[in-house]
Formats: sequence, C-alpha cells, structure tokens
Amino acid sequence: MEVCVDSVESAVNAVEGGAARLELCSSLSEGGLTPTPGLLRAVSTAINEAVPIFCMLRVRGGNDFVYSKEEVEAMKFDAIVLKDSGKVDGFVFGALTPSGDLDVDACHTILQVTNPLPVTFHRAIDVCRDPLLAVSIAADLGFKRILTSGQEESALKGVNLIKKMVEEADGQISIMVGAGVTKDNIAFILEQTGAKEYHGSARSSVKPTVDSNKLCMGKISPVTDPEQVAQTIRAAEKVLSQ
Repeated sequence: MEVCVDSVESAVNAVEGGAARLELCSSLSEGGLTPTPGLLRAVSTAINEAVPIFCMLRVRGGNDFVYSKEEVEAMKFDAIVLKDSGKVDGFVFGALTPSGDLDVDACHTILQVTNPLPVTFHRAIDVCRDPLLAVSIAADLGFKRILTSGQEESALKGVNLIKKMVEEADGQISIMVGAGVTKDNIAFILEQTGAKEYHGSARSSVKPTVDSNKLCMGKISPVTDPEQVAQTIRAAEKVLSQ
C-alpha cells in the first residue's frame, strides 16, 4: 500500500500503519502538488528512511494536465533539486497533450532527469483519451507504474476498466489502484481487477490549532490515520494471500 501524504505527521502515521511507500505532496487539497525540499528532508528524517518516498511533480492543481514548456521546465528543475537532496526514492508525474494523449515529449524530459529513479504516471491517465493505449505508451517510455481509478470518481466504480488496464499491462508496468480505496472495498476491488498495488490517503479530519472565524487562508488538510492504513492493508492481505 502506498499512502499519499502532505505533512510530517501524516507520513509518520502512514509508516506506523504499515505503508510500503509514501507519495509525498504538498497541498493534497489541490490534488497534490510538488513538495518542498524542506518537507522532503523533514519527512525523511522523521520516518528514518523506513519506506521509500516518491515525490509528486506537479506545478498546479486542477484536471488540466496539459503543460506549457515553461511549466515542464519548472517541474524538471524541481525534480533535479529534489533528486540532488538524496532523500527521494522516486517520482510521480503525468502530462497530456491538448488532444488527450500522453505528452511523450514532456514525459521524456522528466524521465531523463529523474533517471535512474522509478517514476509513476499519475491519474492524468484518468482523463486521457485512450487509457489502454496510454498504458502501452507509458510502459514503453519507462514508467514503472500507473496510478488509476479506471477513469471514474472512485476505483470501485472503475473496476472494469482497471481490469482491462491490468490485462493490457501484462506485467510490463504495474497498475496501482487509487481513489476511494478503503478497508471496506479493497477486497472486492483487488478480486475484480487483479491489481497488486493500491494507493490511498486514509485521512481523518483534524481540528484547527488556532480557533479563528475572522479569516480563511485555505483548507485544513486532514491527517493520515494509522489505524485506517493498517485495517486496509489487513483487508488486502487476506485477498492476496489466497
């Protein structure tokens, strides 16, 4: 199980719950953006390098994964800085063309600077034109895995397409299931899709440390719950051990 986190507290809780890998972001309220080198260092120190840390490369939120040359350069530079820190074990990235296909040039640019670290193609695939073709292209480009909900709001709704993506991948690239995966549905999702990797945040809401009704300076990000992580893993292990 990979757990996406955007704080030191969430990272520690995810590892405590048994996460096998962290996807480190900033601003999960925006869908996850590139984390700062400072956050990466703090998380790496706090978890004592217990599990691999994959950093998101994404300069802005929203469902638009079509990036300008300048934005790709920004993410390229972020990748170089994070990689040079020596604290990152892999990256998460995705880009599309205006027609909805994988942006091969942008992907190649990022894969060049992140090499030899593994890279996951993120849920940009869930808004691409032809997800099965995208699986093949992503594998050929050198991505190690794809995170997907099967082009639905939740993986539970997208199980049919996810199964087809797993079959299309044919072991050449891992299909990682994400979006709304919980202890209550993980068994069904894995049984239906045949996927062996899954992704979630397992978060619960938190109260603000300072009570203020005067100003709103952004949403308070929920924190990963270690028990939710552990329960989801246990539910999955029952299926995978059969």
